[in-house]
Amino acid sequence: MGVGFVVGRAAPVSLRGAWRLALLPQRARGDAGSKTEDTASDSVEAAKNSSNKKEKLSDQVMQNPQVLAALQDRLDNTALTPSSYIETLPKAVKRRIDALKQLQVKCAHIEAKFYEEVHDLERKYAALYQPLFDKRREFINGEAEPTDAESEWHSENEEEDKLAGDLKNVVVIEEKAEEANVKGIPDFWFTIFRNVDMLSELVQEYDEPILKHLQDIKVKFSEPGQPMSFSLEFHFGPNDYFSNPVLTKTYKMKSEPDKTDPFSFEGPEIVDCEGCTIDWKKGKNVTVKTIKKKQKHKGRGTVRTITKQVPNDSFFNFFSPIKVSADGEALDEDSEFTLAADFEIGHFFRERIVPRAVLYFTGEAIEDDDNFEEDEEGEEEFISILS
Repeated sequence: MGVGFVVGRAAPVSLRGAWRLALLPQRARGDAGSKTEDTASDSVEAAKNSSNKKEKLSDQVMQNPQVLAALQDRLDNTALTPSSYIETLPKAVKRRIDALKQLQVKCAHIEAKFYEEVHDLERKYAALYQPLFDKRREFINGEAEPTDAESEWHSENEEEDKLAGDLKNVVVIEEKAEEANVKGIPDFWFTIFRNVDMLSELVQEYDEPILKHLQDIKVKFSEPGQPMSFSLEFHFGPNDYFSNPVLTKTYKMKSEPDKTDPFSFEGPEIVDCEGCTIDWKKGKNVTVKTIKKKQKHKGRGTVRTITKQVPNDSFFNFFSPIKVSADGEALDEDSEFTLAADFEIGHFFRERIVPRAVLYFTGEAIEDDDNFEEDEEGEEEFISILS
């Protein structure tokens, strides 16, 4: 349509020029014709020179290896784009591809059902683990002593321990006196917080005395028929900071393909979380701090000092998470990052800390995690060399 418009305007201009030329005297027309021919000749010559220059410039550019490489790279990338390849396929083939996508969506829904059953299995086996975790709690808190059979363990340093036996016998009396005053495994969970970087980054100095009262952490799975979720229970002994015996954090999960993007489904995902209210004792709330601020009266010019409570960094902010908007309103970038980190920490407690607590206490699980990460990096490097 645009091209038709341009051509329609150019034709009358050319005709008007020819009509005016016909009204001129014969000589004038001859002179005008001669001048026109000269001008046309000059224009043709200039066009030729311009064309020659462009050809020479093109030749020089095309002889440049860097330019050729860039052009080839662009052509290769264009040729290898999957979407561009799909566009070239016949309509009948595209129709079959659409049918495959329908099958893929059905596969995603079956996969979602699979993960729902996995959640049911986790709940079932959590009940089998719980007696062992209850005994673990008793040993940690000094509520029970392990038998000789329960405490028998062959360590890698067994030979060194045997050689050092004589030295140990010398101080055995002193050790027995000290052991009589030690109950359970002191600071068990606090030591785990200190050993794991993900957790130690959240813990402030004023959080430490509180975490030393932490006696147990449990994972509870949602009941059958309820929306998929899991809860973390932090059990505390009596302390001077809050009256709650248990602090809870619940993570809500979704295990179904997104209607607008079903192919993005890769398994259950945490979509929201809820904390709990901590009943802080007077003056013991470490999640806020009191600051003094001076205010000047606009009219009188007098100055007064007021006190104000503002948020304070603390691990216990973990129990007051950012809420996901019910109407789907987007969060700002900082809130999204904070919430994603919260989800990661909750998952880490569930999958790693609670099931393998003793290994995070001794540091063995941390060494295993570090070695696994190094192996992954090494494998990637090896693959890149081969490719």
